[in-house]
Amino acid sequence: MSDDPIALAEALIASGRAAEAAQGLRARLAAGRGGLLARLTLVRALSASGQTQGALEEAREAVALNPGTAVAVLALGEALLAAELLPAAIAELQRALRLDPDMDVARLRLAQAWLKAGEAQRALGVLDTLEASPQTQMLEQLARTMLAAPRSDAGYVRHLFDQFAGDYDQRMIGQLGYTAPRILLDLASLVMPGRQDLAILDLGCGTGLAGLAFKSFAARLDGVDLSPLMVEKARARGIYDHLVVADLETALAEQGPVYDLVLAADTFVYLGDLAAVFAGVAGRLAPDGFLLFTTEAGEGEGFELGPKRRWRHSEAYLRQAAIKAGLQVAGLVAATPRHEKGQPVEGFAVALCR
Repeated sequence: MSDDPIALAEALIASGRAAEAAQGLRARLAAGRGGLLARLTLVRALSASGQTQGALEEAREAVALNPGTAVAVLALGEALLAAELLPAAIAELQRALRLDPDMDVARLRLAQAWLKAGEAQRALGVLDTLEASPQTQMLEQLARTMLAAPRSDAGYVRHLFDQFAGDYDQRMIGQLGYTAPRILLDLASLVMPGRQDLAILDLGCGTGLAGLAFKSFAARLDGVDLSPLMVEKARARGIYDHLVVADLETALAEQGPVYDLVLAADTFVYLGDLAAVFAGVAGRLAPDGFLLFTTEAGEGEGFELGPKRRWRHSEAYLRQAAIKAGLQVAGLVAATPRHEKGQPVEGFAVALCR
């Protein structure tokens, strides 16, 4: 075997012995006998052996020691991507390309990062700058499939709300005049007056604004959201009995508790086709249970994607989808769940029941 320690480590990685390669490279670096190449190889070895956090730490050290070196920044971007820290990964991959505009591997990783974030159009923009290959063609096909999907990509929604988690409440209430929880409370008083001690499920719970509004009616309050950072904020409120990070369609399809009330405040704007979620809710509602939700108003017979990448649903579609899921419309009223640039966003507040 080669006496070159880097070549030896590469051979170990290729043969499935990445952890052994990492151990040798760590020892070499600790003894002061390795430079940037050894550290970058260590990042690859750690990543290949499933040590994602260790790879990220070593990549950060490589950039700290070599801040203007494109290959070090690329390694950090790749490590962040593997850890699914998407905003940071995208930023570092873009920085690598600023340092070396001809680095095609950074461009390819950037396209992959945009796809993981659900930003298919941006991924296509990057892929258009690369020569065609089986890998770029596969990514392009995936991007076009995402664009044609009848719902927002889960990665996009998670990426979006992870970014907003820090100041979400202030942004929604202060800047956007968000009133969906209040609207649903008023609707509840009309269609299910006097009900108390309810088992409630908050779909797309975010930081817990709807849960907070309905907490006094709950004997049990559960929540589900795609964004880990949003769920962290909701958990800090101390009002939920159970919180889970999951896609709501997937969560509803699984076995679980039956609920008296399911809430979806400003959640279905990230779903076009509501058939799966209505069917999932129908399977989890008590015999006298209700689904209360807001959505943005569309025209015609179906649903459409608006300019803000939020889905709009027509009244005709909502009524037809409810019937197909075995649900009845107990109430459907015009509402303004939020504002955009100071202008009211037309929507509906809807109550469905078994």
